[in-house]
Amino acid sequence: MTHDQVEALTFADRVVVMTRGRAVQVGTPGELFERPEHAFVGHFIGSPGMNFLQAQARGGELHVAGLRVAAARALPDGDLRVGVRPEYLSMVEQGHGGALPGVVVRVQDVGTHQMLTADINGQIVKARCTPEQVLPAAGETVWLRVIGEHTCFYNTNEELMP
Repeated sequence: MTHDQVEALTFADRVVVMTRGRAVQVGTPGELFERPEHAFVGHFIGSPGMNFLQAQARGGELHVAGLRVAAARALPDGDLRVGVRPEYLSMVEQGHGGALPGVVVRVQDVGTHQMLTADINGQIVKARCTPEQVLPAAGETVWLRVIGEHTCFYNTNEELMP
């Protein structure tokens, strides 16, 4: 047993993630990273953890952070959270499917990569970028692909939606 995620993911074949006294997911390190079954797992595994954006599905439309975006699949009507890891949040051209505009808050050079922090309609997200990428400066608008094959959708109980 450990509270150190790096230690757990490095040495274990299977990991149990617990929160509030209950196991919320048992899986391989890859499963925990790629398809967290609970929002806590998405937040806890990874550095930084998964980005979460408030969203609503209504009548076949998806609104993320209050902005309409093309949904990759049909979702039941109601409130939900969209989860996307910084590694899968990518800069794209304006109007790209699944993308939302954000204002760059800060760009940090972390050596092995750059971390772009952006504000999407009042919700802060982080995107992991390569050192070679030319990134916009703070205050500039950037389009970020939020909806893609690695995007997770969570219900109001923080559980991954099928």
